[in-house]
Amino acid sequence: MEKVRSHRQTARLREIDIFFRDTGTAGPAILCLHGRYGRGATWADFIRNYGKEYRIIAPDQRGHGLSGKPVAKYTAGEMADDMVELVKHLKLGQVIVVGHSMGGRVAGHLAALHPEVVLALAILDKSASGPAGPVTLPLDQAPTIDPLTHDWPMPFASREKAREFIRSVVGSDLSCDYFMESLVGTPEGFRMLFSSQAMAANIAYEENWFHLLHKIKCPVLMVRATGSGAVSDQDFASMQALIPHCTAREIPHADHNVHLGDKERFYACFDEWLKGL
Repeated sequence: MEKVRSHRQTARLREIDIFFRDTGTAGPAILCLHGRYGRGATWADFIRNYGKEYRIIAPDQRGHGLSGKPVAKYTAGEMADDMVELVKHLKLGQVIVVGHSMGGRVAGHLAALHPEVVLALAILDKSASGPAGPVTLPLDQAPTIDPLTHDWPMPFASREKAREFIRSVVGSDLSCDYFMESLVGTPEGFRMLFSSQAMAANIAYEENWFHLLHKIKCPVLMVRATGSGAVSDQDFASMQALIPHCTAREIPHADHNVHLGDKERFYACFDEWLKGL
């Protein structure tokens, strides 16, 4: 497959700098939102598949990668507001939004609360379930240490040592590759680019968002990996019932990275959905 070039840029928005990759190609724009701990770089295969026909924008969301990392709650609403600003900054008009995991939650809020910038929405392996909101925990009382990575032996001495350890923790090569995208060399060794405070806050302030689903009026594709456990049967059915224009697909794969676990099946259903827009 011919390589698609993406340009690395930083948008200086009102409250935060957002780093993003942009193919700059002609055609409809697709905004790709990664999951927690991820980066825009995790969409590399998606960019290779669609970068010739679509303009792909893949940001590092706040708290992640090379984007700003302010002390904040990192709610889905805050992160959706960043993306509204980015879309307007780039003068994109309406975009197709694809969100994986945490990015699916952000994408869902974006479509429900800012329909003027969303042409269509794809939610990849993310449920609308969560603690009943609103979460009223004051920011100065919120946890600041990420519960997943707090005891990882960072800095790692080498990329090889990092990969060996991460693979033993996350359980799959795809998930390991996902984390490796956030690994960066420092004078002390190899560390993760994401903010521990951001990850902890994003978890602490996650809320149930079933109440927003009926507000999503654009076409929606919802894809789940049947073996990942991220979206229960009940949640999958409930989300379909609440979203007015929903196409639902299941991919029989255990990895939460549903767009990478079985690429042939994923791209087949995504292609079909795109053609119907």
